[in-house]
Amino acid sequence: MKIAIVCYPTFGGSGVVATELGLELARRGHEIHFITYRQPVRLATLNPNIHYHEVHVPEYPLFHYQPYELALSSKLVDMVKLHGIELLHVHYAIPHAYAGYMAKKMLKEQGIKIPMVTTLHGTDITLVGNHPFYKPAVSFSINHSDVVTSVSQDLKDATYRLFDIKREIFVIPNFIEVSQDKLAGNPCKRSMMAPDNQKIITHISNFREVKRIPDVIKIFNGIQKKIPARLMMVGDGPEKAAAEKQVEDLGLSDKVVFFGNSHEINEILCFSDLFLLPSETESFGLAALEAMAVGVPVISTNAGGLPEVNRDGYSGYMGNVGDTDDMAAKAISILSDEVKLAEFKQNALKVAQEFDIQKVIPLYEQIYRRALKQQFV
Repeated sequence: MKIAIVCYPTFGGSGVVATELGLELARRGHEIHFITYRQPVRLATLNPNIHYHEVHVPEYPLFHYQPYELALSSKLVDMVKLHGIELLHVHYAIPHAYAGYMAKKMLKEQGIKIPMVTTLHGTDITLVGNHPFYKPAVSFSINHSDVVTSVSQDLKDATYRLFDIKREIFVIPNFIEVSQDKLAGNPCKRSMMAPDNQKIITHISNFREVKRIPDVIKIFNGIQKKIPARLMMVGDGPEKAAAEKQVEDLGLSDKVVFFGNSHEINEILCFSDLFLLPSETESFGLAALEAMAVGVPVISTNAGGLPEVNRDGYSGYMGNVGDTDDMAAKAISILSDEVKLAEFKQNALKVAQEFDIQKVIPLYEQIYRRALKQQFV
């Protein structure tokens, strides 16, 4: 199949999932065309089946905000005609499904019928999409997609609850590459990050308010009072400056490392004993899954799709949003018992294997065939 993938080219979960999806599809022989305003951060273009097309938005004094949706829909039309693309897969309802719909209509007038698969990732539904300004456009975009998927059952339920949706939504979870060979090729030199007597705690996110960064630091503060530990904070975003100040005020500057955005996520996680994700909500919790894929147990909230990923009392523990004392106590219960820690690490890897990319990609291929079949009924 010749497939166009439209996504945000950032460090966020949706961009990572879309990029890894395209790369694996290309390895399976599909011709993949990434169409976005910048090359996705994890995109390797050496595969002959991978193509990247940049969307240029020309500046024009009349526009206070540059019309990205207009430029994207026009680019989609041009690329479909130039490369014979058979299917659009857009990640995020707005603006991508909206632009995809306009491209479909323009192509139809030129005698070209092309189906569009829309994958919902979370923020496009629960935060941005649910804003009164955008709600009609989101409902319209979803209802006019040929096939719709969501990354968790919780997100599917939220979509039906928040919007007037007429279409069936198929749940296809996020995925991860779980490879023992990959881990063996990158042996961890744990001493680089902390002495043997210290446990290494990690948090990875885009440092937005929904991630509850102050809670990460509060949980760690509770842990380090009982167990020698260091905290690795990976990522960047609007809450980072306040987090650095919080760490300084608590006198933890010598125990907390801020990495910023990194392309070495697996290398950092392989040092880790525990992963913290006390988010207000998560549509899925891809960062938790990435940790579990290298055998790192997770302490998370029980919000959104997290219970579909983190198995309470098995791959880690969950707590109520904001209950940092409870989450710190649960973290200590794992870290203070080496036998229990080893068991939880094994369990985390077992759960991650359920979401291995080789098990999930065929589900998308089935969806693509369904969309193509529907297009020509």
